[in-house]
Amino acid sequence: MTIKGTTQLLGVIGYPVKHSFSPLMHNAAIAHLQKTGPADYVYLPFPIHPDSLKDAIAGFEAIGLRGFNITIPHKQTIIPLLDDVSEVAKAIGAVNTVWYGSQSHSGRRSGESGWCGTNTDAIGFLAPLKALKQDWTSTQAMILGNGGASRAVVAACHQLGCQRISVVGRNPEKLAWFAESWVNSPDIAARLKVMTWDELPARLHKADLVVNATPVGMHPDIDASVLSDQEMGLLPKGAIAYDLIYTPRPTKFLQQAAAAGLTTVDGLEMLIQQGAAALEIWLDRPAPVEVMRRSLLDYLAQSS
Repeated sequence: MTIKGTTQLLGVIGYPVKHSFSPLMHNAAIAHLQKTGPADYVYLPFPIHPDSLKDAIAGFEAIGLRGFNITIPHKQTIIPLLDDVSEVAKAIGAVNTVWYGSQSHSGRRSGESGWCGTNTDAIGFLAPLKALKQDWTSTQAMILGNGGASRAVVAACHQLGCQRISVVGRNPEKLAWFAESWVNSPDIAARLKVMTWDELPARLHKADLVVNATPVGMHPDIDASVLSDQEMGLLPKGAIAYDLIYTPRPTKFLQQAAAAGLTTVDGLEMLIQQGAAALEIWLDRPAPVEVMRRSLLDYLAQSS
C-alpha cells in the first residue's frame, strides 16, 4: 500500500479498539484494489472515549475523514450525531458504518452532504448461519446481551425466520425499553421475548441457537464466559453456539460449547462480511472478500 499526501482516511472507532482486526483486513483489501484501479485510502483505528464522541465526530469532519466503522460502545450513542440514518439502521436502532457525503446508500437527496449511517452487522451475522442450514422456521434463538450488537442479531434472526427470539439482560428497565423499541416492527415484536439473567437457566434447554452479543470473553479477559459449564450443558444437542467475539479464537464461550458437543461459530466471518459491505459503500466498488478473509486467517496462523 502506498500512502501519499492525497491519501484519504477511513477507520474504526471504539473504546477499546486496540483489539480490532478491521485495520488489518481493510488495508489488505485497499492494497489489493490499488493494483487494479484508484484506491487512495488508508484505514486506521481511533480509540474514542464515550465522553469524547461528539468532539471526535467534529474532528473527523475537520480532517476530512471519509468514513468509519463503529464498535462497542458507540453503536447507539452515535445516532443523534449523524445527519442521516438508513431505514435499516433505524429499524435495528444501531449504526456500525458511517460515511461523509451524499452517496445514495442512505437515501439522502442529491446535493446534500453530512454524516450518513447504516448497519451492515446483520448481513455479516447471517453469512455463516446460511451455510449451516436452510430452514430456520422452528428455531428458538437466545441472545445474550441487549446492547447495540444484539439489536442487529434480533433483526437477522427475524430475517432467518426464527420462531422465537429471546433476549437476556441484567437490567429490567433496559430490557423493557429494548422490547418497547421494536413497536414499529410488529413482526419482530411478536416473536421477541426479553428476560433477566436469573430466568436463563430454565430456558436454555429450548434454545437451538445461542448468541453471545456481550463483550464478555474479549481480550484481555479471555478466561471469562457469559455461561457457566453447567449452563452450557443445558443446551440441547444439535444447538448452535455463536460468539460475536473473534479474538481470542476460540473464546472460552466456544470452548465450553465444543466440549458440550455443540456446533460453534465465531465472529470472524461476521467481521469479514460486514466489513466488505462497508468497504463497498465507501469505495463504491466490489470488496475483495477473499483477500480480506485470507489476511485475517494468515495473521491468526502466524500468531498462534
